[in-house]
Amino acid sequence: MRSVAMLDLRGEYKIFREEIRAAVEHVLESQQFIGGPAVAELEDAIRARYGVGYAIAISNGTDALLCALMALSIGQGDEVILPSFTFFATAGAVWRVGAKPVFVDIDPRTFNFDPERVSEAVTPRTRAIIPVHLFGQCADMDAINATAKGHGLKVIEDAAQAIGATYNGRFAGKLGDVACLSFYPTKNLGGFGEGGMILTDDGEFATVARQLRNHGESQRYHHDRVGGNFRLDTMKAAILLVKLRHLEEFTRRRQHNAARYDELLNGSSVTTPYVAYGHQPVYHQYSILSDRRDELISFLRDRSVATGVYYPVGLHRQRCFASLGYGPGSLPITEQSCSRIVSLPCHPMLGEDDVRYVASCIREFERTEQRPSGSGHRPSAPFRSRL
Repeated sequence: MRSVAMLDLRGEYKIFREEIRAAVEHVLESQQFIGGPAVAELEDAIRARYGVGYAIAISNGTDALLCALMALSIGQGDEVILPSFTFFATAGAVWRVGAKPVFVDIDPRTFNFDPERVSEAVTPRTRAIIPVHLFGQCADMDAINATAKGHGLKVIEDAAQAIGATYNGRFAGKLGDVACLSFYPTKNLGGFGEGGMILTDDGEFATVARQLRNHGESQRYHHDRVGGNFRLDTMKAAILLVKLRHLEEFTRRRQHNAARYDELLNGSSVTTPYVAYGHQPVYHQYSILSDRRDELISFLRDRSVATGVYYPVGLHRQRCFASLGYGPGSLPITEQSCSRIVSLPCHPMLGEDDVRYVASCIREFERTEQRPSGSGHRPSAPFRSRL
C-alpha cells in the first residue's frame, strides 16, 4: 500500500545535502556561531527578494511577534485585534506583553480575518491589528489597512505561513507596518531548528527591534531598553540561505499539487480551498472542509495517508484565555471550521501518483456515505456547503 506523509524533510534534504554540509563546514571553520556573517547575508537576501527596507533575523517566529509588539511599546492596558483561528503564538505574544487579545471571527471561505468583524472590534484601547495569512493565503489587507488608518492603529502581519505569497502583486511582509516570519522546520522555508524574522520599511522601528533582540543593547554592554535574547544562530542562518535558493521551486511544486487536488476533488463532498481574487497563495497547508472530518481522517489513516487538523480548538476557547469571557458560539465560523477542517499532504516532495492516490481515497470515502438499507446504519446527510 502506498504511504503519503504530511511532510518529507528527508527527501528535501537529499536535494541540497552537499550545499548544506558545505555551509555548515564554513561556519564550523569560522567558529562564529553568534552574529556571524551568514545572519546579515540572510537578512539581505530576504530583504531584497521581498522588497522591504529592513529585515531583522530573530530566534523564532514567536519571538518575532513578541519583539515586534515590544518595539511598538504595546503592553498593559492595550488591546490587539487578532483571529482566534490561528496558531497559539499569535495570541500568546500579545498576552506576554501584558496586552489583551481581542478575538474576531473569520471569513468562512479563506479562514482569514473577516474585515467587518475587525472594524467592529476597535475600541479606544486598541493599538494594533494582527492579520494572519493562514495556510499561505494573504488576508484582505486593503480593508484591514483602511480600518487601521482610520483609527491610527499599527498592522503586524503574521506571515509565518506565507513567505512568498502575494496580494494584488505585493508580497506578504510588505502589506502592513511590520511583518513576522517563521522558519520552523515544517514551514515552507523551514530551518534546522527554530528561526524567524521581522520585516519592515520603518527605519526607526528596525533600530529598536535590533536592540531588543540583543538585550536592548545600543552598543556593547550599553542598554537603552530591556530586551531579550532573540538572536538567530549563525549556523541556522547559513542553512536557511541554502534552502532559500530552492524556495521558489518548492513553492511552484506546492501550487501544482494544490491545483491537481482542486481538479481531482472538483464536485466531491469536500470543500476545497478558496482563493480570493488577486491572491496567490503558497499552500503551507492544503485545507479542506468535511462534515465527516473525523471519519475521513480515520479512513485516510487506514490507507496510510497522513493528515493534520489546524486547528481543533479556537484560541478564544483555550483554558488559558478563559478570563476573557468568550463562551461557546461566540465566534461561530471559527468554531464550525475547527470541527470540519482537515489538511492534506501538499508538500513539494509529493509526486503526481501521491496526489492522485489521496484524491482517490477521498472519493472512495464518499461512497461509504450511502450504506445498504437494513444495515443498521443511518446514511449521513449529504454535505451542504455554507461557503
